[in-house]
Amino acid sequence: MTNAICFIGAGSVEFTRDLIADLLSFDDLDVLDLRLHDINEDRLGTARGVAESIIRQLGRPANVTTHLDRREALDGARFVINSVQVGGLAATKTDFAVPSSFGLKQTIADTLGIGGIFRALRTFPFLKSLADDMAHVCPDAMLLNYTNPMAMNIGYLSKVAPGLAAFGLCHSVYWTVVGLSDVMGIPHEEVSWRSAGVNHQAWMLSMERNGQDLYPLLDERIRSDPELRRRARVDMYRHLGYYPTESSEHSSEYLAWYLQHPEEVERLRLPIDEYVTISEENVHTFEETRSTLEAGGDLELDTEATEYAPQVIHSVLTGTKRRIQVNTANTGLITNLPDGAPVEVTASLDELGVHPWYMGALPPQCAALNLSFLNVAELTVHAAVAEDPRAIRHAAMMDPNAASTLTVDAIWELCDAMVAAHGELLPEWARDTLQPSP
Repeated sequence: MTNAICFIGAGSVEFTRDLIADLLSFDDLDVLDLRLHDINEDRLGTARGVAESIIRQLGRPANVTTHLDRREALDGARFVINSVQVGGLAATKTDFAVPSSFGLKQTIADTLGIGGIFRALRTFPFLKSLADDMAHVCPDAMLLNYTNPMAMNIGYLSKVAPGLAAFGLCHSVYWTVVGLSDVMGIPHEEVSWRSAGVNHQAWMLSMERNGQDLYPLLDERIRSDPELRRRARVDMYRHLGYYPTESSEHSSEYLAWYLQHPEEVERLRLPIDEYVTISEENVHTFEETRSTLEAGGDLELDTEATEYAPQVIHSVLTGTKRRIQVNTANTGLITNLPDGAPVEVTASLDELGVHPWYMGALPPQCAALNLSFLNVAELTVHAAVAEDPRAIRHAAMMDPNAASTLTVDAIWELCDAMVAAHGELLPEWARDTLQPSP
């Protein structure tokens, strides 16, 4: 069977660099066929330079090809890694600027809320066409998705391409364990843990070391360090009893408790509009990478194999058993979240693929918050599947951040403004401006 790995959106060179470096850090893989696809020829050429630099530095053989034609890149592939961002930096700036003009604060705007809803609406048509292409030219391939909004994207794919082996991968749980281990002064390799929920709002259900519960140690550290209490997710933990698995910047904008209160923004040091800065830095990173390669230099590499996609690929190709976190449709995996909803759970890896775990019921307060999150995600997916522009407004009305900041009429007006601003980046059915029914 082929070892072809197709990178969709390979022009996201920082991400492509890390994934290829992790893949080639495994010394027990046969020669890999790395197929790089992007619609931007300049970025595609830089991505090829990135791959060739990694191959030189690690001394691992690999075949690298570049493809402007997506079907050509996908043909016969065994694994497909998606990191496409539809609309790029300009669309990201729109996701912040238009809501801000209505008085709505956002920090990252790529997962939930107004920014997440409209990023999803831009992305869904691409996902549908990608799934259709895979059904024709690589029907047995596994799709490993990194593109946000993760929950909405996995939820949408489960509806429009239910036969596709699609899994969403996000490193937030891994880095949460690393960060908490650092706070507690424990090597993260010695911590055993359980986590489940939804992407960017999962929960550390347990943390143990040698069978000993680590939550009391975390409580001690938080009590002794006032600066730790100035993190939104520490504040969430203190009130909910379980530590959330996404950064404070992300977590704060999925809730009605923080961004609406200037004193909380200051107390918890919440960076409004942060993702615009991050996105601009990503553009700068691409330009630096291109300049380095054009000058004949090599890239600085981190080959600790911490990204999940290379671990999935390595486990399938070698039979190595691992556990990671994945996003998938809820097939009874979390019993107090809706069937079919996109959830994040632990999964085992082996030569047969990805095996999501049964996690049972979440603590009721955690499930309640996840349901609030899923209301927005599921309505956005419904809007796209039914091609119902009113459902876009319904999703926005359910968003805790928007609903606690704006009147319902202002939310509809904001959606109209977003539709006008994004224009042809949105599918045609979504471009209508609407008034509430009489």
